[in-house]
Amino acid sequence: MRTHWLLVALFGWLVLHPAVTKADDRLVQIRLPNGTIIHAEVADTQRKRAEGLMFREHLPRDRGMLFTFEQAQAWTFWMKNTKIPLDIIWMNEKKQVIHIAHNVPTCTRTDDGCPQYQPNDPALYVLELGSGEAERLKIERGAKLQFQTP
Repeated sequence: MRTHWLLVALFGWLVLHPAVTKADDRLVQIRLPNGTIIHAEVADTQRKRAEGLMFREHLPRDRGMLFTFEQAQAWTFWMKNTKIPLDIIWMNEKKQVIHIAHNVPTCTRTDDGCPQYQPNDPALYVLELGSGEAERLKIERGAKLQFQTP
């Protein structure tokens, strides 16, 4: 009986302790051309890509979300249920910026009529940062970002 309670207590600590993270919460470090590091959550499944940064109230300056795809396409993004304005940065297979949507506003519509954003060229990766961060960090079309593909 004592062992059972010890296991229950250990399990509860592992679930609730902030220092323990789940595999789904892993971060990838993205190095920008100026040397700045962005810590990005990885959206590499259909579920994670569909949810993205929805319902978040805040995104720290050094954080973002990196969307990875199996094949390059002109991936479309929208801001439904996203409460913070964003910069959306599309990259090709060489991790080179091919398109940026700056200061994309939130969308409060309850239907599926939110504006859509997409590049003209195929992208394999998409990075979302807080609104204005691409300009502040001097991320421009043609810049090459460095990160390990999850």
